[in-house]
Amino acid sequence: MNSEKSILERKRELRGAARERLALMTPAARVEASRQLRARLAARPEWTSAGSVLFFASLGEEPDIWDLLSLAISGGKVAALPRYDVKGGEYVACRVRDLETDIQAGRFGIREPAPRCGAEPWKRLDLILVPGVAFDLRCRRLGRGNGFYDRILAAVEGRTCGVSFDEQIVSEIPLEPHDVALNSILTPTRWIEPSTVGI
Repeated sequence: MNSEKSILERKRELRGAARERLALMTPAARVEASRQLRARLAARPEWTSAGSVLFFASLGEEPDIWDLLSLAISGGKVAALPRYDVKGGEYVACRVRDLETDIQAGRFGIREPAPRCGAEPWKRLDLILVPGVAFDLRCRRLGRGNGFYDRILAAVEGRTCGVSFDEQIVSEIPLEPHDVALNSILTPTRWIEPSTVGI
């Protein structure tokens, strides 16, 4: 119990520190860093080879990758977003075909697919783009603490990629049993995999 308590406390501290660094970013810096992120991802073989991609609708402090949805749709990829299922109390992946008509505000005020958008099985997604509060060089992720993405990551079989500003990279994130490490992390300046940093 003591070690579990210390992990939770450490995670709380890391969230606070990461949010403080993000708060120091100017709106212009966020826009430019997000643009660099999108360009870097669009040039990656992981993007090029993916037939289906799970996106996320960024919140205020997260990188904005929304423009890549249009790129995916026009390029013939299956573009999916999480939609909160009130009955099940969890997220499902749903395909988006038209950003003008298929998007609505969800239960938590986050943009998500409208009810008419069909579900995509988690296991059929090739590339899963994952938000977070902080990430480390071992591709560990620190989320908001609700566990929604932990359940998504446990269900997918495709390549998982954390999407992060450089300000969100920390030295180490402690793991709990339910935490799932990612395959890679994308920032405006680099592509991180455990093998590329000598881990």
